[in-house]
Amino acid sequence: MNEMTLQPAMIENILEGISDGVFTVDENWRITSFNRAAEEITGVKRKEAIGQRCSEVFRSSLCGADCALQRTLKTGKPIIGKSAYIIRADGSRIPISISTAVLKDKNGKIIGGAETFRDLSEIETLRQELRNKMGFGDLVSRSPLMQKIFEVLPAIAASPSTVLITGETGTGKELVARTIHQLSPRSRGPFIAVNCAALPNELLESELFGYKKGAFTGAVQDKPGRFALAKGGTLFFDEIGEVSPALQVKLLRVLQDRIYEPLGATRSETANVRIIVATNQDLTEMVKTGAFREDLYYRVNVVRIDLPPLRRRKEDIPVIIEQLVERFNLLWRKSVSGVSIEALSLLMAHDWPGNIRELENVIERAFVLCNDGEITLKHLPEELTARRVTDLPPESIRSAVQTLEAQTIQSALARHNFNRTAAAKDLGIHKTTLFRRMKKLGLSLPRKDGRSHPKK
Repeated sequence: MNEMTLQPAMIENILEGISDGVFTVDENWRITSFNRAAEEITGVKRKEAIGQRCSEVFRSSLCGADCALQRTLKTGKPIIGKSAYIIRADGSRIPISISTAVLKDKNGKIIGGAETFRDLSEIETLRQELRNKMGFGDLVSRSPLMQKIFEVLPAIAASPSTVLITGETGTGKELVARTIHQLSPRSRGPFIAVNCAALPNELLESELFGYKKGAFTGAVQDKPGRFALAKGGTLFFDEIGEVSPALQVKLLRVLQDRIYEPLGATRSETANVRIIVATNQDLTEMVKTGAFREDLYYRVNVVRIDLPPLRRRKEDIPVIIEQLVERFNLLWRKSVSGVSIEALSLLMAHDWPGNIRELENVIERAFVLCNDGEITLKHLPEELTARRVTDLPPESIRSAVQTLEAQTIQSALARHNFNRTAAAKDLGIHKTTLFRRMKKLGLSLPRKDGRSHPKK
């Protein structure tokens, strides 16, 4: 049988008919071909792209030292499905998935490279919609304990009342405070955070209220305090329990009268701020011992939010990990896909005394050791891996497996615009099997989709 040889015109017609962007470059990284989909995704016309260096057209997060096409030309190995983003001609940022290949002539000599890229904007939008259902911005959770907090956050944000946030170290108290600020009428104003435990009390007063020139030795000019800097916005006091009794008196006056005096000032200033405070201590016990003023306690404890520790909401661990993986991939220009079942099982079994902050440190450490693919047991610290997966309770492993399965199904559905038939084919299972697994895992399709939805 004679082999069929594709003519250049036939190849061009094929490339023009596919939805993925395709371009080729020569050995000098100059674009030699640029299909219709590439024009649509980048916003750059073909005639403008041809002859330009690819980095000038795409302005990708991978351009430079981490260029995927460059790596392919050096190693001869293709790259499949690497995540990145490009900057369109209009300045907007577009998430993409890229694949690369080497171009050779009939004698086997490398003459350039080819790259295909897929616009993931719709998938990212769907993913963001899903995430928004679980929280507000960076504050995400599946936990019923956190969902109760989410329900009241808009009302809390809308009020001018002082808020007290309690919780163990690392539970995300500042993140909740920032979320309240972003949802509030003061969102256009600044958010100023003060760690009361990080500053000596003799410096904390001047940091909060500011000072006038000549107020003390070394005060050579006026300096605005945090109250002035936060004007029109929100002032967040972290670790309020560390404030000295003398400074507590002055804070009480601000909360009562909404005025304060910078050091060395002859007149009072208006405190036009919303105040949110946080602590990892038991303020009621501190009131009993006299370490915290009772009248100040009642002033700050107008609206109270108690954040549960991570060990009480372990269902959030996979959600937080996914968020961290996305963040570190963008920050370090890596393409880590996620966490293996064995590694997730260990992470789910750990009690996390340092809460979300400890989890973030563990994932960041894993990123240092993992360049591509999955985070596995070898990327986790020894204090975790010393406890073998086989030693874990069966429910921990089962929970991790179910979580990963749910994430895999959701990703497949998003890739295919929630078409169950296409998603099932992608996963290599029958449509009825997919429907049964979705029902068991409590997954559903968007109502706007118009298809049947598994009943919970």
